[in-house]
Amino acid sequence: MPINPDAVGTESGPTERSWTSKDALLYALGVGAGATDPTGFELEFTTENSKDVQQAVLPTFAVIVGGGGGGMRNVGTFNPAMLVHGEQAIELHGPIPVEGTVRTTGRITGIYDKGSGAVIATEAESVDAETGEPRFTTRSSVFIRGEGGFGGDRGPSGPRNVAPDRDADHVVTYETRPDQALLYRLSGDRNPLHSDPEFAKMAGFDRPILHGLCTYGFTGRALLHTLCGSDPARFRSMEARFSKPVFPGDTLTVRMWVTGDGEALFRTETQTGDVVIDQGRATFTP
Repeated sequence: MPINPDAVGTESGPTERSWTSKDALLYALGVGAGATDPTGFELEFTTENSKDVQQAVLPTFAVIVGGGGGGMRNVGTFNPAMLVHGEQAIELHGPIPVEGTVRTTGRITGIYDKGSGAVIATEAESVDAETGEPRFTTRSSVFIRGEGGFGGDRGPSGPRNVAPDRDADHVVTYETRPDQALLYRLSGDRNPLHSDPEFAKMAGFDRPILHGLCTYGFTGRALLHTLCGSDPARFRSMEARFSKPVFPGDTLTVRMWVTGDGEALFRTETQTGDVVIDQGRATFTP
């Protein structure tokens, strides 16, 4: 069955997702919190029993507990090896608790024909399962190679969140581990593209690549520590586009330009100078 553009508007859920302190700790390690942080060991995100340190949750954990399929079963069939993450955004209504349960409703917001492939855009709203209080919203898009040409709308195009033509105001560099993808996948994304060399070859890569959302988490850590003083309560939103793959062991450099009161643009590069996350925008409480 080819891509079905009539699936726009399809909803899924609500579904419930619970997490514990352990899940938040494992996610933090999966996105590099700990010894790879040049400023320290980020004990508030990686331990729950350190003296005088209260456990906190990285804001980008929202992509794990707040992701929703948005009715993807209705878009048609495709080879999963041809799917890559295109864009990701999160909007938080406050710090994520160390443990909790959310009720998430997903929706397909757009299906676009890019010729060489199809773009599927989704949105998921998560509320506290007990109180109904809004927790976070996640928005994402995926690009499915080889599934274009169905005659649909091309959708929005052109650059946005263009960084100023000047040196960045802040630069943070993190190293990823050679086994980073194997650690990150324990938070839920078991796609063999990130662990199985043969599957990666089917997708056109000579070895497994790092999860885009893992790179997103590394980037979010840099934004949190640099723009928000490491305080999750000050972190409001983050949006970005995935532009090139990252391999486990790569070095990630995040460049940030403060462009307004509580707003910054950013991009992430590897040690080769390749931009792997671009058109990034973050909002925060100054």
